[in-house]
Amino acid sequence: GLQEVLEEHKISLRRRCERVTEGSDEPGSRTLLNRIYTDLYITEGQSEEVNTQHEVKQLERASRIQNLHDSPIRCHDIFKALPDQHGAIRVVLTNGVAGVGKTFSVQKFTLDWAEGLENQDVRVVVLLSFRELNLIRGEQHSLLTLLHVFHPTLQKLPAEQLAAHKLLFIFDGLDESRLSLDFNHSRLVSDVTQKSSVDVLLTNLIKGNLLPSALVWITSRPAAANQIPPSCVARVTEVRGFTDAQKEEYFRRRFSDEELSSRIISHIKTSRSLHIMCGIPVFCWITATVLENMLTTEQRGELPKTMTDMYSHFLLVQTRRKKNKYHEGHERSPQELMEADREVLLKLGRLALEHLEKGNIMFYQEDLEQCGLDVTEASVYSGVCTEIFKRESVMFQKAVYCFVHLSIQEFLAAVYMFHCFTSRNTEVMNRFLGEHHTIKSLLGYFRKTSLEDFLKRIMEKSLFSKNGHLDLFARFLHGLSVESNQRLLGGLLGQTENSPETIQRVINNLKEMNTVRISPDRSINIFHCLMEMKDLSVYQEIQQFLKSENRSEKLSEIQCSALAYMLQMSEEVLDELDLQKYNTTAAGRLRLIPAVRNCRKARLESCSLSEISCSSLVLALKSNPSHLTELDLSGNDLKNAGVKKLCGFLQTPLCKLQILRLKCCSLSEISCSSLVLALKSNPSHLTELDLSHNNDLKDAGVKELCGFLQTSLCKLQILRLRDCSLSEISCDSLCLALKSNPSHLTELDLSDNDLKDAGVKELCGFLQTPLCKLQRLRLWNCMLSKISCDSLCSALKSNPSHLTDLDLGWNDLKKSDVQQLQDLVNRLHTGICGVVGIILEERS
Repeated sequence: GLQEVLEEHKISLRRRCERVTEGSDEPGSRTLLNRIYTDLYITEGQSEEVNTQHEVKQLERASRIQNLHDSPIRCHDIFKALPDQHGAIRVVLTNGVAGVGKTFSVQKFTLDWAEGLENQDVRVVVLLSFRELNLIRGEQHSLLTLLHVFHPTLQKLPAEQLAAHKLLFIFDGLDESRLSLDFNHSRLVSDVTQKSSVDVLLTNLIKGNLLPSALVWITSRPAAANQIPPSCVARVTEVRGFTDAQKEEYFRRRFSDEELSSRIISHIKTSRSLHIMCGIPVFCWITATVLENMLTTEQRGELPKTMTDMYSHFLLVQTRRKKNKYHEGHERSPQELMEADREVLLKLGRLALEHLEKGNIMFYQEDLEQCGLDVTEASVYSGVCTEIFKRESVMFQKAVYCFVHLSIQEFLAAVYMFHCFTSRNTEVMNRFLGEHHTIKSLLGYFRKTSLEDFLKRIMEKSLFSKNGHLDLFARFLHGLSVESNQRLLGGLLGQTENSPETIQRVINNLKEMNTVRISPDRSINIFHCLMEMKDLSVYQEIQQFLKSENRSEKLSEIQCSALAYMLQMSEEVLDELDLQKYNTTAAGRLRLIPAVRNCRKARLESCSLSEISCSSLVLALKSNPSHLTELDLSGNDLKNAGVKKLCGFLQTPLCKLQILRLKCCSLSEISCSSLVLALKSNPSHLTELDLSHNNDLKDAGVKELCGFLQTSLCKLQILRLRDCSLSEISCDSLCLALKSNPSHLTELDLSDNDLKDAGVKELCGFLQTPLCKLQRLRLWNCMLSKISCDSLCSALKSNPSHLTDLDLGWNDLKKSDVQQLQDLVNRLHTGICGVVGIILEERS
């Protein structure tokens, strides 16, 4: 009987997963999953930016770093350990931006299991979406009744059998959850028949209190993934969408006409932004929908080259489909179509804008009704706003809606905002821009506000958003100001001033925008807005700059943003990024910081790094740090706060930094404490550390540093502590630390510190250690006398074979004081002693 139950369950899951909706839920639009499924690029781990950057930015990163250092994982192998991993993987958390294919991966995994093709060691797969779970969030259930509700085929499965078999629970779409998952204070549930709230059941299942042998797979958009504590997760993976080869495979699988698929592939390669966005499967569907329509009809006109172009055409295709489906009559122009559907599209735009501001991607019927939409109007545009959850069961009569993709929501929000500007809808404008005026002054303000002023204020608002959630919205608004898109969308946008002079003023505003208080990463969106307006001047200037051998011309700030973007997106890794070599302003140099993502050596000396730019730097370093081996931040007033941020990068497992220079950075003991904690967690690569000219470091800072030096994994070869207000106490600390781990250090610079003879005597305790391999020792201006020379001479006699460079300049020494050392060199340099070059500068 049990086998029959499980077979019936497999049949049910196969029926549920074998056909999928690709973008639209129109009748007849469901497609066989196996016909269109293209393998996705899934990797172990996740980049550090996923919780802080707009999803389009994450996609840009993924498009560049694919295949550089990651080993892709098949979705079927999500619970299989890699060769170097030990122990069972019980809970997997899979991240990925909206529309990247997380749900398709889950469905493919489930379908292949149900058909007996993969993962047959799992006895029961329980597929649940958070959309479904939201509908019963106020009810009390046991795990057993929860299974019965969503999988009626399992009603005959006895409770005792749940623990006896290997179960896999798949929870799809954590970002859509309206449950309160509290992993710290939820009550303990360990019995599958014990009733509780749904969120308590889930937390106990994930923590392993309930069915500890069961596997759990959770998918989520990145921003919501932090709801699951890292301690509960055995593996984190990231779905990065399609690689370049997979993009082509998608279009070839979708179209049987080889010529059509080749033309589409060729066209998307002409636009960097379109090609990047096609990393998302749902954008491939949008692109295919638009280009198939344009290339297979009599329609004339230029194919879309920008994101705004593509979405404007997509909206037009949707209105055409709606017209063909619901209306009879003569063929109408795009303008007539838009005018006929203007009211409904604007209602959708209002829904999009209001929920974009709130951060919502899902809405219920009452949300639609608040915007004047009824369910029928929304369903007519099923390729735009889709009813994403329907059940025939009486229990699930409440429908949930969302836009086909977040970018469609952002586009429609921009359309509605543009309409509000042209129609002078002061209430919406006031609320969005956060202005506080009297009604009279507000009406006067918006009557005289020009297009360039409006777009400038939108741009400023978007730049100040922390995670860039308005970036694409701002790009679309600028793209909608272009005459070709206004012509395409007809009366939907309303009448506006788009003379060449006005457009040029908008472009000039973008190029001259002040971003002193904006992070360099955020400033790059200004460049993207120019591209959406089809102004290629900055792009072409930077292309010419990169080709030129003479790079002395002065770069504007917007040119620096464009250069940073192009360098970080380049497939060729930059050997060295030296900001001082670029002829630009201080603000321009800061805008170049994002380019450190794609270089081996980063020299950022004296660039006036602020806390904002330091945060941007660390964000860039953490996103894909595997290339960087050398980082010089000398001459920047980082202080303790800046160093603490930097440590977030140093402790990242992918950090391969070998050389770190922090000269003259206003560091203190606190900075050393942060550094040591970070370096202890990831110490094996660093070979050179320069902390010179930090007067507040003092003996306490060196004592902290010694906690790292004595770590067995420390491979430091060069240590510079020049002018750090050190005394003999530091020499004692260094001696003790280096004695315990002495074999790597070849250069030590303690110049410009008041070490005195007592300090050198302590230091000699290390020099005479047989494992000491020191080759260069610099003690310039350390208040030394002949006593220090005697101590050094005694130490070198006992371990003379490595030292080749000794700097004793600018001390209270005469030539006669170092005679004994010199004699030792002359006597032994052809024997066991290396050649010691003694530098002696007498005080004038």
